[in-house]
Amino acid sequence: MAEDGLPSDEGREHGIDASGIDAGEWTELIRHLEATIPVYDKVNSIVTLGQDSRWRRHVAKSAQPGMKVLEVGCGPGTFSERLAGVELTCLDPSEEMLAVAKKRVDAARSSRSEASAEYVAATAESLPFRNDSFDRVFCLFSFRDFHDKEKGLKEMLRVLKPGGLLVICDAGKGRFPHGLLGRLWMATVVQLVARRVTKNPDHPWKWLAKTYVHFGTIPFYRKMMRDVGYENVRGRLLLPFLMAGKLTGTKPK
Repeated sequence: MAEDGLPSDEGREHGIDASGIDAGEWTELIRHLEATIPVYDKVNSIVTLGQDSRWRRHVAKSAQPGMKVLEVGCGPGTFSERLAGVELTCLDPSEEMLAVAKKRVDAARSSRSEASAEYVAATAESLPFRNDSFDRVFCLFSFRDFHDKEKGLKEMLRVLKPGGLLVICDAGKGRFPHGLLGRLWMATVVQLVARRVTKNPDHPWKWLAKTYVHFGTIPFYRKMMRDVGYENVRGRLLLPFLMAGKLTGTKPK
């Protein structure tokens, strides 16, 4: 990390690629992500034909009551609000995202008579937690926004307890042909919906499309996870609407 708290470009090519995003592009990306907050859920629900909520419910089943859980890149709290019966920490590099998540997630937890979650402003590449801290680490639609994906995977592995599970859900890209179909969807349907909902031709979903174009395939990230040290690595597209993929791996005991 640089002295100003932003990612350093050390060891990275400039621009965006499957392994990460340079500091200049990353800073601009965060600004655009914050601009999505008012209509984040509405646009995502429309462009995924309502499947985004289904995907989140599916992933949430990986957490069991009493577990210590971390969500990396919690955004406005869309996923964390549904995690019931766990000791929850929400992490995001954006203070603005965390402020929205806190209201939303704590309201949901209060309705279930649960204690408030913990909210931490930090990046995935520099997690401010001790080794072996969490039973589960979740990363919902934020992995493709990591500055350095390999470093982020190493950090998430470090804070997992032995035998703990990482679950990533993000853009679904099998191999090249499927990725091409996704790019066409992002370039047409997503752009039209975002423009209509935001009433802004320069809407922030243009940046989400940009990160999708450069996002790697499921086989690419399966290999990266194994190389970092995860065991039992699995990766697949989520049915029936193949715009999302799920990656899982466990920390060796």
